[in-house]
Amino acid sequence: MAASSRSRPLPRLLSSPSHLVPLDISSSSWCCTPHGLGGHAPSSSSSQSSSPARAGADAMDPPPHQPSSSYATPPPQQPSSYAAAAPSYPASYTKFNSALNAGLLNPMSPPPLPLDKTRSSPTLFDMMANEQDYHPRAAGSVHAIPAPPHPHPLQPARSMDRQMLLQDRIADLIGSCSPGNQFNDADSSDVRLTLSSRDGLSVTLCVHRHILVAHSRFFAAKLSDRWSKQQRTLPHIVEISDCDDVEVYAETLRLMYCKDLRRRLMREDVNKVLGILKVSAAIVFDAGVLSCLEYLEAAPWAEDDDEKVAALLTQLRLENSGAGEVLKRVSLELAPSAAAEEAELAGSCNGGSNAGGGEEVLLRLLQVVLEGKDEKARREMKGLVSKMLRENNASSRGGAIGGDLRKESLYSACNGCFNLLREQFVKAAGGDKSEVAQIARQADNLHWMLDILVERQIAEEFLRTWAMQTELAEMHSKVPAIHRYEVSRVTARLFVGIGKGQILVSKEARCQLLSTWLEPFYEDFGWMRRACKGLDRHLIEDGLANTILTLPLPMQQEILLAWFNRFLNSGEDCPNIQRGFEVWWRRAFWKRNSEPEQPARLRITAICENS
Repeated sequence: MAASSRSRPLPRLLSSPSHLVPLDISSSSWCCTPHGLGGHAPSSSSSQSSSPARAGADAMDPPPHQPSSSYATPPPQQPSSYAAAAPSYPASYTKFNSALNAGLLNPMSPPPLPLDKTRSSPTLFDMMANEQDYHPRAAGSVHAIPAPPHPHPLQPARSMDRQMLLQDRIADLIGSCSPGNQFNDADSSDVRLTLSSRDGLSVTLCVHRHILVAHSRFFAAKLSDRWSKQQRTLPHIVEISDCDDVEVYAETLRLMYCKDLRRRLMREDVNKVLGILKVSAAIVFDAGVLSCLEYLEAAPWAEDDDEKVAALLTQLRLENSGAGEVLKRVSLELAPSAAAEEAELAGSCNGGSNAGGGEEVLLRLLQVVLEGKDEKARREMKGLVSKMLRENNASSRGGAIGGDLRKESLYSACNGCFNLLREQFVKAAGGDKSEVAQIARQADNLHWMLDILVERQIAEEFLRTWAMQTELAEMHSKVPAIHRYEVSRVTARLFVGIGKGQILVSKEARCQLLSTWLEPFYEDFGWMRRACKGLDRHLIEDGLANTILTLPLPMQQEILLAWFNRFLNSGEDCPNIQRGFEVWWRRAFWKRNSEPEQPARLRITAICENS
């Protein structure tokens, strides 16, 4: 009975049936008056016609868009005494005015003759002018829309509307029951159960004590035989107050009358099933709990529902009821026994190898992308895996439990690309061009891996390894530029990383990088500018300039003077680092002759000693 103690809504047994009046679900006593449907309600009783002649005139009034001389200016309103003393005109004159106002007659036409009732076939004119004689209508039928009711306060109106909606939904719920279902059957029921919510909504259902006792341990304890004998009158009155959702409570009670709960739940969505699960756990409706868990384990749901499912199952603590199977879909935080079972199952599926863990999965995805054959698919999957690694890295930094690629795993993948790139360079430099396209592929892989390392701020070792590839740089000129320029993109990315402060290495490493790869970079810059779509030339030029400016002034002078000569002879095929050149010039010559400013000295004005 632990679950029953946790359930908040407790039935309150009333002493007399007169406290509660059952609601007739099939018909609602609430009514709603439509507003503004087809016309304006009359402002007073005087606006309604009281004579058939006036009713006919109203029926023949022209629409507002038709021109009519009688509607050019509104007639002046006469006093009530004048209206009472006004003479009554003949019916023929009234009919004539009606037809004239409708635009059916010439304004100069005389009034029509009285209609001959004995005539067997009246003319079309007679029928139109005496329409009210052929279709008599009551005076009140002209204004079919009743006047709006007196306004009520806003809050009571809202609660009334919500009560009406609740009654309609409960009526639909009961109407969808299969034939022969006794749910809410007033003739055979012996318990009148009232469900009330915190906001005042309530509904009364006719249920059966033996159904509640057989399916719910909560009701079995509350509606015991001893309690039943104390109730002298039928039906017994039971109330459950402070319900979170009255409709969900009613739906859960109806499930007690169903023979196939799983089939019934297939019509519902995840949110409704979660609500039924919560109520079933509160009233200890074991069959309902199991059916909801089976539904959640098998049915698909949206990613936004993951947290809802996990939070509710964790809150209800239904481990012994099969909730662990549902949680396996959304969380890797399993119980020790379940985790061991999953590891054993994964080992048997993979030939005994330990393939569990987030790091192994991520590393496998990384290798698949690096070895992919289709270029379009590789570009798309690179973006996807980079996003996954970025999100996983952020969650790991936040303290979440989950696998992430370690630095050693990332550099292991980089070393594999390095080795393949060297092999292909050696073959291409020796004249074997059969797999020369692999140079661009492996260089592109290294560029992608470098982006991942820079984002994780662990790219220093990559830079030092790349700076020491002197053999690769020497073979660079022996490979056609169309296949090798991707290698210089890796160098350019390192320049950008240093220039933006994303990679911090020693002066020796920076000098080694420029000494090894600056010349090949110059040779390939024209190819990069023309062949690489979306290449940010200015970003690369600023990165190179800032990298050079991190060196001592003599090294800056040597590199920048060599650039000055190359740029004058190559033009657009050489990176323009004029800004770095100007900075070097000002550093070297402008400020040398000026007296350095003396830094302000710090002075301690007082020392406070703690007593």
